[in-house]
Amino acid sequence: MTLTVPDPAPVLAPYEWEKEPALVITVTGLPAAQGSKAYKGHRTDRATGRRKPILVEQSKRVTPWRNRVTQAAVNALFVKHALRYGGRPAGRPEPLRGPIRIDVVFTMHKPVGAPKRRRTYPAVSPDLDKIQRATFDALTDAKAWEDDGRVIQVTTIKAYPGEHPDALPEPGAIIRLYTLPGATT
Repeated sequence: MTLTVPDPAPVLAPYEWEKEPALVITVTGLPAAQGSKAYKGHRTDRATGRRKPILVEQSKRVTPWRNRVTQAAVNALFVKHALRYGGRPAGRPEPLRGPIRIDVVFTMHKPVGAPKRRRTYPAVSPDLDKIQRATFDALTDAKAWEDDGRVIQVTTIKAYPGEHPDALPEPGAIIRLYTLPGATT
């Protein structure tokens, strides 16, 4: 009996993203984590007559953060749109289409008790994935992209002011969105 070995799958090249970001968004304000919800009772749905739980975001900081990200993204989209059309934007800017890579650097408050003369790392709350969730949802609200399901590559960093090359001088975030040329969805 002869054993046949299948041909190995071809090794594909890494994604070849555009060199320049399609959109750069700078947001100031304290990044907030979106996560746990608090139960606030039930209400009756008028359409179905069924009782539904009322769930509210526990953190009071999420809404202001999402609003800041949404507004900064809308502003960046309009600037990009105006530059494309020679200063006279025609209609609403289009969201980014196709696969997207997002690079985000969140700048956090450095704790008062942290060392001043040596580098420290923000390996503390809030959780990076929960800050990401709030930011991604805000970008979807701003129509920076069609949906956060378009994101296929993410690089996210938490840093303190002055302790990372892309850290802002105050709390906030710098968000860079890249597209994949020639990709179909």
